Amino acid sequence: MTAFLSALPGAVSQGLIWGIMAIGVYITYKILDIADLTVDGSFCTGAAAFVMLFGAGVNIWLALLAALLAGMLAGLATGLLHTLCGIPAILAGILTQLGLWSINLAIMGMKANTAINIRDEESLNRLLVSLRFVRGVADGGYPFYRHPIFVVGLFTLAVIAVLYWFFGTELGASLRATGANPSMARAQGINTNVGKVIGLILSNGLVALSGALLSQYQAFADASMGKGAIVVGLAAVIIGEVLFSKLFRNFALKLLAVSIGAIIYYIVIQAVVSLSNINTNYLKLISALIVAVFLTIPYWKGKYFSRPVQPAKKEGNPHA
Repeated sequence: MTAFLSALPGAVSQGLIWGIMAIGVYITYKILDIADLTVDGSFCTGAAAFVMLFGAGVNIWLALLAALLAGMLAGLATGLLHTLCGIPAILAGILTQLGLWSINLAIMGMKANTAINIRDEESLNRLLVSLRFVRGVADGGYPFYRHPIFVVGLFTLAVIAVLYWFFGTELGASLRATGANPSMARAQGINTNVGKVIGLILSNGLVALSGALLSQYQAFADASMGKGAIVVGLAAVIIGEVLFSKLFRNFALKLLAVSIGAIIYYIVIQAVVSLSNINTNYLKLISALIVAVFLTIPYWKGKYFSRPVQPAKKEGNPHA
């Protein structure tokens, strides 16, 4: 129990970081109704771009912006493969993800693992997100405004605020219409292909931003760090929807529920690892089981715990 409690802040921090990625998955999975597997590659793209630029002395904000743009380019590639080439969205994502493996290695100088080049302690202290929560505790703790939970929490709120504004605009509404009913959207003069491309660009930009933040937290980028990202993203979306769908009706609150879902996911993972001393090689299996459980809950709830809908009585029928 002590090990779990000591690791809890780190689990919350990682949950918030991955929550930004999960919000990107929410855009494609729930709003556009597209299964986009690009995220397994674009997550690492953002991390690799940030590590290489920041390590070369580029301003941290410019490095984060570059990571965001790199992810958006990955989403653009998937969108064009899907809309211009007629490739199904899931296959287009797989193709882009496959190509990004080589691109990510090229960004990192053909090395599978690249650490952030910290020249001195002052550079370390200037990082927006403390590189390791454990290090912060050992050094007496960072000020609260440098704590990962506080900093990434601000990032999350800023992302939610921008998305809430964007999806309230005419363009954002057209994206929501594209996912809700493509045929009706086209009948209203909406170019659904453009909407899909914009949605994929926006989604993968957020995924790459999340990867850049995680690379700060871990102080390195790894070519395989995005493997299974789609599972984490789907888990966060599903957990948030199952637990908060009755409470959170507002669009901004639905995005917040996704972030909370990611935190819960990582707390559950940490609890399983800390309390059972299970081999970490089984984490992917545990992740799959957690997603399966939360996918099953709505089905069982609707099948076994909901009242069957009674057919309406017909008017004018005295025997009804």
